[in-house]
Amino acid sequence: MIDLRSDTVTLPSKEMKEFLIKSPLGDDVYGEDPSVCNLQNQVADIFNKEAALFVPSGTMANLISVLTHCNRGEEILLGNKSHIFYYEAGGVSGFGGIHSHQLNNNDDGTINIDDIKNNIRKNGDDHFPETTLLCLENTHNYCYGSPIHLDYFQNVKSLIDKHKIKLHLDGARIFNASVALETPVNELTKNADSISCCLSKGLSSPVGSVIIGNTKFITKAKRIRKALGGGMRQAGILAAAGIFSLNNMIERLEEDHANALELAQKLSDLQYISIDVKKVKTNILFINLEKNNMADEQFLNQLNKNNIKIDYKGNRKFRLVTHYGFNKSQINIVIEIINNILKD
Repeated sequence: MIDLRSDTVTLPSKEMKEFLIKSPLGDDVYGEDPSVCNLQNQVADIFNKEAALFVPSGTMANLISVLTHCNRGEEILLGNKSHIFYYEAGGVSGFGGIHSHQLNNNDDGTINIDDIKNNIRKNGDDHFPETTLLCLENTHNYCYGSPIHLDYFQNVKSLIDKHKIKLHLDGARIFNASVALETPVNELTKNADSISCCLSKGLSSPVGSVIIGNTKFITKAKRIRKALGGGMRQAGILAAAGIFSLNNMIERLEEDHANALELAQKLSDLQYISIDVKKVKTNILFINLEKNNMADEQFLNQLNKNNIKIDYKGNRKFRLVTHYGFNKSQINIVIEIINNILKD
């Protein structure tokens, strides 16, 4: 099976499994798991922040971050295509009582600076919730996996600092952005007050994310993690995989990006497939099916019968994501199968 639905389907390598089995363990709720502590210290150093916190998932990382920044009844600004708004079960509202105010995402994942400025609530007016936090995403999952440049974050930070608004960065694929933009992660994230980073996507750990911020922020976040059930005991067996990922899996993300671009270029040559190759900047690409006599579900079923899985976004739109479990030699196999399906 060639699985291109997401880079979340990556599996740990034999070397990663051996590394995590041999790693020392302790009780992380007591702060005594050496592997968790080592991971958190390493991440804090990489991002040039004071502290970090290991959590089970990216969704929990974002939820904890928002709950740490905001009180009930306050408001966050975020994109209408952002992962926090679109894919995280409304957790910030359901669990935090926090009002989300969605602004339009551009195709490159940014939100227009003027839109942010014009939607910051007026202080002192009892009609409005207080705008406390802005959430951005890099790379932007739904917006073509776009990596967002440092200068955009600097411009945003200059605006929101005037209004004492914090910035949380959903950096689930921040290392993809770093590789694509040839910019260190500590530079890309230096304007963020908090960052979430996934270890279980392109970095290929089996599970886990990290929250990064200053010591005061992480201390509060750790308490919220416990309340949400994210305090794990001998969590080092998972955190060790993250250490292996940071030491071995970052540079190879460039291979995923190259494979995505080649796959996109070859898909663009197929009849009945439309794709904007210029928008393929990392490991995510979107295609549209233009064969009128083939239903979306029929296309997916035919792919499955030929041992290929891709992600369906509805209304003729599909997503393909390259990753550690997909190699260059499989590109032509995918192209040949899709071409045969569309011809038939």
